Amino acid sequence: MGSIRLYTGDDGNSHIEEIDPTEHPAWNTLHGAKGILFRAQQPGFFSDWHIAPRRQYIITLSGEAEIGLKDGTVYRLGAGDVNLAEDLTGAGHTTRVVGDVPRVTATVHLEG
Repeated sequence: MGSIRLYTGDDGNSHIEEIDPTEHPAWNTLHGAKGILFRAQQPGFFSDWHIAPRRQYIITLSGEAEIGLKDGTVYRLGAGDVNLAEDLTGAGHTTRVVGDVPRVTATVHLEG
């Protein structure tokens, strides 16, 4: 199980930072949330270049996805992985559901 932060860098591109919650105290405090959304996306689903619509946690419950960045980096997320999506501006990222089962996620919309 891993945690990442997807954010916009000074270069206007999305970047991924791997997070170890034991080393980031902010991840161990209560976060205000507006709501939660559950979604299932079928294998082969592809979302072309896009930014996060808001600050949100996307928690993969089952299945797998790949996050693609402009520099060619591809990061794989699987069951139990947490993505803090904060790339609200810039070039964005791609999302592709890989494998042969749907990817089921819980998306938590954050306040502020």
